[in-house]
Amino acid sequence: FEAKSGAKVVINNMDHEAHKTAIRSYLVVGAPDICFWFSGNRMKAFVAKGLFDDISDLFARENYKSVLGATTSAVTVGDKQYGLPMGGILWGLFYRKDVFAQHNWTPPKDWKEFLAFGEAAKSANLVPISMGTKELWPAGGWFDHMNLRINGLDKHIALMDGKVQYTDPVLTPVFDKWNDLLKAGFFSPSHSSFGWEQAGAALAQKKAAMMDLGGFVRSAFPEADLPQLAYAPFPEIVPGVARYEDFSVNSIHVPANAKNKQGARDFLAYFYKPENLGAFLAAEGAIPPRNDCPPSHDPLVNAAVEELKKVVATSQYYDRDTDPDMAQEGMTGLQEFMVKPDRRDQILGRLEKTRKRIFG
Repeated sequence: FEAKSGAKVVINNMDHEAHKTAIRSYLVVGAPDICFWFSGNRMKAFVAKGLFDDISDLFARENYKSVLGATTSAVTVGDKQYGLPMGGILWGLFYRKDVFAQHNWTPPKDWKEFLAFGEAAKSANLVPISMGTKELWPAGGWFDHMNLRINGLDKHIALMDGKVQYTDPVLTPVFDKWNDLLKAGFFSPSHSSFGWEQAGAALAQKKAAMMDLGGFVRSAFPEADLPQLAYAPFPEIVPGVARYEDFSVNSIHVPANAKNKQGARDFLAYFYKPENLGAFLAAEGAIPPRNDCPPSHDPLVNAAVEELKKVVATSQYYDRDTDPDMAQEGMTGLQEFMVKPDRRDQILGRLEKTRKRIFG
């Protein structure tokens, strides 16, 4: 882009978790020309504060709707586009093919099989589900899977939108079944003291049987072991509930306070060409949002694309689907439940107070 335009591109790399805090400040004072963020509710919170630029003009000029299709909705508020969707992350259970072959296991398809699999993993001295909740959000993702499989998408999104109480009996079977897993020792011990990367390393090192994450779990694996990594959908819990999955779509934006908005648009038009976007997304194993991106050389990405065709509808992820303050309180509570499940009533009562305060 520099060679073609004569413009200078400065890249500011920042730790993923630190960026979640920093963006709240730099969008107001000292905004860059371009920033990465999350689509959906996380984006809408900044749109409501007037901190992301309306780039509908760029959408129309480049005819993006024709190559993005339904994904356009992830960056749309009131018929206007405020960002470009980046790679998608399909969440589910990841495992090593060689470990499953060694024990003659197949990925569990329903709850009965899942419980039996967990006991078999423990008998083989493996942690059934590797999890690190230090960053909180992995607990939110596990809740999403359970709630989507038990209550379906509409009730799940109603909860995310603050229309269902956290003390509603509809959530009782979710926490009952989750508690069964906790009592049975299905998750990594001391999971609250380490992050997802350490949990991913345990999967790579054959210390755990499965892990709930997105395709970026690849970063925990040595290159030589990547062909062993495979995806399986979260098992069915209630027969008849359609298959809904978390599919998170990251995004890229022009801050409203950017100094060079035209330059930002020119850069995005170049960056978002199918061959450039495809090359950028390949490194993180994300699913391209454009339907004209070159086919991936990554079997995990291609498998995720095929899996998505079987999914009836998607949510994004707990901390992307609900209000940011509710998400922070909610994920803190869900992590606490995993550590001290006997405090469930107090935790849900506290989350209900938060819901009332935020949503009214």
